Amino acid sequence: MDQKRRVVVTGLGLISPLGNTVDSSWKEAIEGKSGAELISKFDTENFLTKFGATVKNFKDLNCIDPKEARRTDLFIQYGTAAAIEAIEDSGFMDFYESKRIGVSVSSGIGGLETIEENAIILKERGPRKISPFFVPGSIINMASGNIAIKYGFNGPNLSMVSACSSAGHSIGYSARSISYGDADVMIAGGAEAAMSPLGMAGFNAAKALSTRNDSPKEASRPWDKERDGFVLGEGAGVLILEELESAKKRSAKIYAEVTGFGMSDDAFHITAPAEDGIGAKLAMKNALADSKIDQSEIDHINAHGTSTPLGDIVESIAIREVFKDNADSILVSSTKSMTGHLLGAAGAIESIFSIYAINNNLVPPTINLNNPDNEAKLNLVANTSKEKDIKSVMNNTFGFGGTNVSLIFSEF
Repeated sequence: MDQKRRVVVTGLGLISPLGNTVDSSWKEAIEGKSGAELISKFDTENFLTKFGATVKNFKDLNCIDPKEARRTDLFIQYGTAAAIEAIEDSGFMDFYESKRIGVSVSSGIGGLETIEENAIILKERGPRKISPFFVPGSIINMASGNIAIKYGFNGPNLSMVSACSSAGHSIGYSARSISYGDADVMIAGGAEAAMSPLGMAGFNAAKALSTRNDSPKEASRPWDKERDGFVLGEGAGVLILEELESAKKRSAKIYAEVTGFGMSDDAFHITAPAEDGIGAKLAMKNALADSKIDQSEIDHINAHGTSTPLGDIVESIAIREVFKDNADSILVSSTKSMTGHLLGAAGAIESIFSIYAINNNLVPPTINLNNPDNEAKLNLVANTSKEKDIKSVMNNTFGFGGTNVSLIFSEF
């Protein structure tokens, strides 16, 4: 696609298992810290997995009105909090008409905890005890809806739902909305809070989660031969995307430019990746084609890298086949080793880390990578951050149903 208008990133916000701001999360990431811990919010005695990568001290932020907190699922609260930080960081509010500002903050699962709680109420107390806020407090588009209502944004408002690719799609389509003139600013990203008994039990039943209960901080280990599944994470990431010329007129701080967006589907299996990596390869190739930059200009890939036995191998082989000899110079890492897998919010938090890698010329590590299963012979950033002059970064997010997204951010 020939972009009609260039799109840049002018604000960032983050609620993550590593910290409740962008800077605090980045600091922990580059130091190789894990956000995983034993779960205390519900009894895990009968669960195969007893830990997750949890958000800490969220209520201490005091950015969500307690009355609204009672009416909305935690994923909406996380998304709103991340949006508040991003909007304040960008400082665009006094420059644009409300009708030119849109929101696309997505989720893969949405208000699972609220749904679960109300199902119990229905069974134990009957239908008349269900809250009137149950549906609007749990459906996926209400992160975007609440943000728009809070600030009075009248532009496009939507949520892309594509499992673990949701935030990637939201960021990509938001950039295209600006490029084609539907908006001048988009608040884009993802939020997830699926760490409930039903969520944990469901992923355990699918044999997707690590069961390393004796050492949660060592459980997420992409590309390590001893990996046994992903670690469930929670949180939200939000990016402020803005039309370049308008951003320049108001002397905005520009973190990076959105230069590439590629999509595909494996068309293979509901949960497993196609073993030939066709979908992953197509998404990366499509992003490169959209960006108009040569593949040799990609300096770093923040990989999907979930710590699953098959997924890590398929992605690494796909990277090698797409980039060929150029892959030797690309620093590849997975910040999911520290944050866990934020499902529908993964593409947002990892895009933010990708953008910070550009701005700091520093690539976060894949921690717990002690015995690499590296058939593709990639340049994996194991256990310690690496300095490098970073001009362009690719972020991959792949989801159930075979859906795939690759985003490219470049130095501006």
